[in-house]
Amino acid sequence: MAVQQNKVSKARRNKRRAHDALSGANANECPNCGELKRPHHVCASCGHYAERDVVEMVEEVDLDEDAA
Repeated sequence: MAVQQNKVSKARRNKRRAHDALSGANANECPNCGELKRPHHVCASCGHYAERDVVEMVEEVDLDEDAA
């Protein structure tokens, strides 16, 4: 079993972890609708990807009218 030679102080431990923080994802603008989207992903608002419509978007359905 590995046993540490000397205690690692909180300051030294935290200095080592200073570069481990996650950075925010870059957001690109959709060329079709202008909404922000993740790079190399289909736009969630219009279904557009790589200069073509990949996903057919459905209009919102009002559940109150359909239930009646």
